[in-house]
Amino acid sequence: MPTYTPPARDMEFVLHDLLKIEAADIPGYADLDRETTRAIIDEAGKISAEVLAPLNKTGDEEGCRLENGVVRTPKGFKEAYDQMRAGGWMGLDTDAEYGGQGMPYLTYAITGEMFVSANMAFNMYQGLTHGAITALQAHGSEEQKQTYLPKMNSGEWSGTMNLTEPHCGTDLGLIKTKAEPQEDGTYRISGQKIWISAGEHDLTDNIVHLVLAKIPGGPEGTKGISLFIVPKFMVNEDGSLGDRNAVSCGGLESKMGIHGNATCVMNYDGATGFLVGEKHKGMRAMFTMMNEARLGVALQGFAQGAVAYENALGFARDRLQGRDVTGTKNPDGPADPIIVHPDVRRNLMDQKSFVEGARAFVYWGSMLNDRAVRCEDDEAEGFISLLTPILKGFLTDKGFETAVLAQQTLGGSGFTREWGLEQFVRDARITMIYEGTNGIQSLDLVGRKLGSGGGKHVMAYFEMIKSWCKENAGDPEFDAAFIEPLKTASKQLQQAGMYFMQNGAKNPNAALSGSYDFMHMMGHVSLGYMWARMAKTAAEALQAGAGDTEFYESKIATGRYYMARQLPMVGTHLARIESGAEPVMALDAANF
Repeated sequence: MPTYTPPARDMEFVLHDLLKIEAADIPGYADLDRETTRAIIDEAGKISAEVLAPLNKTGDEEGCRLENGVVRTPKGFKEAYDQMRAGGWMGLDTDAEYGGQGMPYLTYAITGEMFVSANMAFNMYQGLTHGAITALQAHGSEEQKQTYLPKMNSGEWSGTMNLTEPHCGTDLGLIKTKAEPQEDGTYRISGQKIWISAGEHDLTDNIVHLVLAKIPGGPEGTKGISLFIVPKFMVNEDGSLGDRNAVSCGGLESKMGIHGNATCVMNYDGATGFLVGEKHKGMRAMFTMMNEARLGVALQGFAQGAVAYENALGFARDRLQGRDVTGTKNPDGPADPIIVHPDVRRNLMDQKSFVEGARAFVYWGSMLNDRAVRCEDDEAEGFISLLTPILKGFLTDKGFETAVLAQQTLGGSGFTREWGLEQFVRDARITMIYEGTNGIQSLDLVGRKLGSGGGKHVMAYFEMIKSWCKENAGDPEFDAAFIEPLKTASKQLQQAGMYFMQNGAKNPNAALSGSYDFMHMMGHVSLGYMWARMAKTAAEALQAGAGDTEFYESKIATGRYYMARQLPMVGTHLARIESGAEPVMALDAANF
């Protein structure tokens, strides 16, 4: 059975040595000193390791059950949920005016990493609620906020997102769910939604569904979509629960992974709904939820890779197989541990360099999100908007790949349920699909985000890397290992962008055929930037005699590995992009 130990030392390094969060001019960050973040990590880590992680296998094996219209979650989930509520983990970063604790979003990311690594399916119940809270905070009326947010922030009620229908996923303009206006100002919601995570369960007293629907007579396509609150139970004026609304779970999906989370078919049979924001402006509110959800899924991708790596590393240190070709390392045993073998080391270094680079990337992105929201900084808003499809697409692709590599480390044991690695692989797989498939992320990046603001955000990205390289160059050894590879990769990324500009207008397929490669290019460059910064920070700590020499030296060595063995993939992706659309589009559809 797999184990989970929170990576507290590495988390503190990223937060305080690399990002220096307590010195950031973002409201609330001055309070995030080492003592405070250590307390958060320790307490969240304790409940993750001792409560959530032991339930991960239970949730996978038992799954959820639909009984007489009620979804029963796996054994232990309700008790664990109540512990999470009692600990105040539900509303850590939400608005204090409505019952939240008002801490920065970064704290949500820190704790979220641990909760997801420990039990991804369980954490989705509160994750969906968080997205619904964010949407209501941004677009709900004051009455709606007062009615729903305090109990959602406390975890007494939960929330969902209802977008997809049987005939449409990404193309939401095709939705058929109707919202018919009533004389009292409410709407009758009728239709069916599918793949609704946490759509029905026994963890909370009420579930607040946020539902996309069309008001008859509105504009066609996405311009006619509105957003509605549809509670499972109606809420009386005094805040107590009233009658059951006409919304029900029509079935549970049989899935590859995340068995502990209820993925529901939701039927709306003339349910009472309340308009959120303006009529026909539901897409704006939906993107508030989706953008946050995509950041959350990016975190899921790397967090599943992180726990898989942890368990693969433990196995590699203990498993005896063969002898080191350079000389016996375990003379008192029948064989050496497999970690001595170069190919196992390659496998583990691929995992380690991704996980630690991704952690820095996610935390940095969370800081940008806080700056955008808390400082009302338009530049930061544009920057995190640019990075969101890369965070979601690249980190989930590589997070799944990392889980597979971890499984491979265990050999045949990795293919058995006993060791748990196959569950990490199955659970990680969904992250590449939901909240917009990774193909959609790449199209969003190339088709929308690169040109946003006249291209100023992507130009700021390139300037950031160029300036950092210039300011930190000077040491020949560091330059050769970090500065020059990063500069080369950044130039190759710009070259790919120029190819799109020169060819995309006359042949859009030339850009779209290369969009997935571009997303991965930008992902690798972003992690390369993180690794160059982390290596510089570690080197400065060693020069200052900060102690913990082994940690800092390992950080530099891991960074060297990424720059030498992973970052060169940028060149491969560039060659694929510059091959153009012809190899991709050569076959007629009938010839596949």
